[in-house]
Amino acid sequence: MTAATTAAPGTAPLPRPARDDAPAGALTGTGVLLRFALRRDRVRLPVWIGALVLGTASSLASFESTYADAADRQAVADTLGSPAGLAMTGPARYLEGDYGFGAMLGHQMLGFVLVVVGLMSVLTVVRHTRAEEESGRAELLRAGVLGRHAQLAAALVLAALANVLLGLGVTAAVVGQGAEGALLYGAAHTATGLVFAALAAVAVQITPYARGASGLGLAAIGVAYALRAVGDVGGDGGSSALSWLSPIGWAQRTYVFAGDHWWPLLLSVALAAAGTWGAFALSVRRDVGAGLRAQRLGSPTGSAALGHPLGFALRLHRGVLVAFAAGLALLGVMYGSILGDVEKMIEDIEAVREQVARAGGATVAESFLSVVLIVPAIVAAVYVVMAALRPHAEESAGRAEPVLATGLSRTRWAGSHLLVALAGGTAVLAVGGLALGATGALSGSDGSLLWKTLGAALAYAPALWVTAGLAAVLYGWFPRVSAAAWIVPAYAFVCGYLGELIGFPSWLNDLSPFGHVPQLPAAALDGAAWLSLLTLTALAAALLALGLAGFGRRDLDTK
Repeated sequence: MTAATTAAPGTAPLPRPARDDAPAGALTGTGVLLRFALRRDRVRLPVWIGALVLGTASSLASFESTYADAADRQAVADTLGSPAGLAMTGPARYLEGDYGFGAMLGHQMLGFVLVVVGLMSVLTVVRHTRAEEESGRAELLRAGVLGRHAQLAAALVLAALANVLLGLGVTAAVVGQGAEGALLYGAAHTATGLVFAALAAVAVQITPYARGASGLGLAAIGVAYALRAVGDVGGDGGSSALSWLSPIGWAQRTYVFAGDHWWPLLLSVALAAAGTWGAFALSVRRDVGAGLRAQRLGSPTGSAALGHPLGFALRLHRGVLVAFAAGLALLGVMYGSILGDVEKMIEDIEAVREQVARAGGATVAESFLSVVLIVPAIVAAVYVVMAALRPHAEESAGRAEPVLATGLSRTRWAGSHLLVALAGGTAVLAVGGLALGATGALSGSDGSLLWKTLGAALAYAPALWVTAGLAAVLYGWFPRVSAAAWIVPAYAFVCGYLGELIGFPSWLNDLSPFGHVPQLPAAALDGAAWLSLLTLTALAAALLALGLAGFGRRDLDTK
C-alpha cells in the first residue's frame, strides 16, 4: 500500500518513492528543496544581484564622467602605481597600456566587488544548510523521503544560479566597453562566486553553528583579499606569487579589457569543483546537526558577567563586534595609506577637484576625509542593524522564552542588546576613524589629522543611534517586517556614495539620518552642526523608547 501524500496548504509536498520500501537516492528531493529555497530568497537574492549590477553600472558611469579626458585617466594611473594604490586596487599590469574605462573597472572595482560576491555566496549556502540544521528544520525534512545530499546540493545549485544571473547582469552593464571583455568580466564574477560557495559548503561541514560557518567563509574571503593585496604590491617580484594563491587574484589576473586572459578562471573552476566534491565527501562523515570539529565543553562555572543581561548580551555579540572592528580598522588603514598622495592624485583632474571643493573648502586632505568617511560609517551601520535585530533572532529561535521566564523583564533583556548595538557601533566607528587618522597622519605627515579624523568619524554616531532606533521600532511593533531596517544603511549608501552621481535632490538625501551629519573635518563644527547632532540624538532616544514600549505590549513568539 502506498502512503498518502500530505502537505500543509500552500507548501510543496515532499517527493515519495514509488514503493514504501524503495531506497531514496542521495539527491532525491533536490528539486523540491531548490524551489523552496528560491521562494524563500525571492526578495533577498534579487536585491543582492540588483545592487551589484547597479553598483557596477554606476561605477562605470562615474568613471566616464570623472575621467572624461585621457590625460585625467593617465594622471590617476600614475598615482595608483604606488604600493598603497596597488594594494587598494589591483595588479600594475592594468596601468601599462591604455587605461580606458573598462581597464579602470577591472583594476579599481573588480577586487572590491568580488568581496561582496563572496559574501553573497557564503551567506546563501550557510543559510540553506547549516542554519537549517541548527534550527531543527533539516531534521524534520529528512524525516520524509529526502536524499542525504539533497539539502547541500540544493543550496549549491541556488548559489550557482545566483552567480550566473549576476554574471549575466554585470556583462550587460559593461558590454559597451567591448563584448569579449564584458563577457570575461561577468565570468570572473560567476567563477569567483562559485569558489566561495564551495568553500562555504566545506565550512558548513566543519562547525556545528551557522555563525561559525559564516565566520570561516568570511575569513576565507578576507585571506583571499589580503593575499591579493600583498601580492599585487610585490609587482613582478617574488611576493607576487601570493596573488596566485587567491581566487580574487585569479579574477583580477584575467586582465579584463586589458588583454582578456581567460585561462586564470580555470583555476577558479577547479577549486570550486574540488571544494564541492570535498563538501559532499565530508558530509557523510558527520551526523545531522553536528560538525566535524567537536563542540568544546563549556566551563563548569559561568562568569559573573553572564548573570547580568548586559554581560550576557555582550557575550552573544562579541564575535561579530570584533570582526567588524577588525574590518573597519583594515578599511581605515587602506584609505589612510593613500591620504598623502591625494593632492597629487587630483591636481590634474578637474572633476575631482570640484567635488572635493564642494565638500568644504579646507585642505585637500580634510576635504577628502569628509568625503570618504561615509564608507566606514555605513559599514558601522550594517553592524548596528545586525546587533539591534539580534533579539529578533533569539526570539525566533526560541531562546528568548526561557531567558525571560527567569523573571528578567523584557525591557532589560531587549535594552541590553540595544545598548550593545549603540556602544558597539560607536566603538567600531572609533576604531575605523583611529586607523584612518593614524595612517593618514603618517602618510600626510600631519599629526593633527589623527584627532580630526577621529572626531569626524564619531560625528556619525548619532546617525548610527537613529538607525538602531528604527530597527528597535520595527522589532518592537512589527517583528515580521523587522528586516526592513536594512533599508537604512542601503539607502545611506545610495545617497552618500551615488547620490551626487545620480543627481538626487536634496530632500531625498535628507530622508537619511546620515544626510544630516556635518561634513567634518572640512566643515566647521558650528551651532548648526551641533543642533543637527543633538536632534539626531533626541530622535534616536525617542525611537528606542518607542521600540521597547512596543516589545512590551505584543505577544512573544513562542515555540
